[in-house]
Amino acid sequence: MTVHFPFQNTYSALPANFFARVAPTPVAAPRMIKLNRALAVHLGLDPDVLESPEGAEILAGKRLPDGADPIAMAYAGHQFGQFVPQLGDGRAILLGEVIDRDGVRRDIQLKGSGPTPFSRRGDGRAALGPVLREYIVSEAMFALGIPTTRSLAAVTSGERVQRETMLPGAVLTRVAASHVRVGTFQFFAARGDTDGVRALADHVIARHYPGIAGAERPYHALLEGVVARQADLVARWLLVGFIHGVMNTDNTSISGETIDYGPCAFMDEYNPAQVFSSIDELGRYAYANQPRIALWNLTRLAECLLRLFSDDQDKAIEQAQFILGEFAEKFTAAYQAGLRKKIGLFTARDGDEALVQDLLGAMAKNTADFTLTFRRLSDAAADADDDGVRAQFTDPAAFDEWAVRWRQRLTEEPQSAAERQAAMRAVNPAFIPRNHRVEAVIAAAVNNDYAPFEELLTVLSKPYEDQPTYAAYADPPLPDQRVLRTFCGT
Repeated sequence: MTVHFPFQNTYSALPANFFARVAPTPVAAPRMIKLNRALAVHLGLDPDVLESPEGAEILAGKRLPDGADPIAMAYAGHQFGQFVPQLGDGRAILLGEVIDRDGVRRDIQLKGSGPTPFSRRGDGRAALGPVLREYIVSEAMFALGIPTTRSLAAVTSGERVQRETMLPGAVLTRVAASHVRVGTFQFFAARGDTDGVRALADHVIARHYPGIAGAERPYHALLEGVVARQADLVARWLLVGFIHGVMNTDNTSISGETIDYGPCAFMDEYNPAQVFSSIDELGRYAYANQPRIALWNLTRLAECLLRLFSDDQDKAIEQAQFILGEFAEKFTAAYQAGLRKKIGLFTARDGDEALVQDLLGAMAKNTADFTLTFRRLSDAAADADDDGVRAQFTDPAAFDEWAVRWRQRLTEEPQSAAERQAAMRAVNPAFIPRNHRVEAVIAAAVNNDYAPFEELLTVLSKPYEDQPTYAAYADPPLPDQRVLRTFCGT
């Protein structure tokens, strides 16, 4: 059986210092855990062929498909604020690029496919748990409507990897608009390689921002485009209670997709200072810090582009600062518009921001579940039954006081109760990949039981629907089920 990938590779045609050519290291006995059949079809691939033994071998890196040009990409990055001049793909190999059914170019990359010249003494492998976590959360983000990398397949390797203990090994096939990061620009800028920065910028413009190719100042327009996409992306994260956990510049995608699901998590109780990542000891990447960190990362990108802006450094800095200054406005506009939708407002009026912030403040003081509070608010908007929302607050009177103002504000909107409820339910999910559910799925899979994994994927594929059969998946964890620390997938 022939496994055909219609590769059209552009990144591997860039200068040799952009990457290292390296093939995946064969694994012992690959076995398919999960193929994302719908995504395969969208990529122009045959899911039946991919699910064959030969397909599993390709998606585990045991054999190369025709047309593949495997590379490990070079990049640098600020990790928790500290600059590392060379990072690169230490356990991931880009097989190639395909054009999907929408005409969009997509990378197909194997994670956990063996060591590369960038592995820094690592084994280049991945354990089963992090592979399943990325599959679950990335596909959940897609279903929520948030720009993200996707998961095409998860395959066990038939080998074990040494971490704190011996764990089953696995390989994830990740699909992305590209894998170019802020850290990719930093790799060349740190070496004073202006030609490399320019070649990378031209590649990114052609691939992600083709509309600006003929602009009078294309590199300025590039920064403007990345700023706009990152502002919108982080606003979307906050609106569903998502915490990335490791917003290093090497995890900041130039395309505006969410990338690298390591110690990520969704909040249960609303807490602006919430941190889950075990390596984020100082809370640098806490929930409410994410917009500030996004701007910090974008500032590092701007520094890389200065030489392309102008030979006059002062002038280039002034121009970059002006563009970066647009981030706050763009983020605030997207975030506030999203919050208005979450509480059923279709128009913007004075006092709306204070109204929403007062709700969030009451939620924080009363340990209200972020997801369920807004979901139950959707129901209360239709039938004036507040019991479901009040139950989220340790002191229900805190909600009652706010609800009087909220209902008064709703009278100023022209929509019917049914229209309002439908609109709110379309932005307030019932189901998110809660930490305790993800960890339970991983624990079962390590014991070779993948039924919970399949069921969780089914639930998360329709996050805005009630799904009575799976209603328990909407519940927050019991006290003894809470997962307060998440870990990097390396």
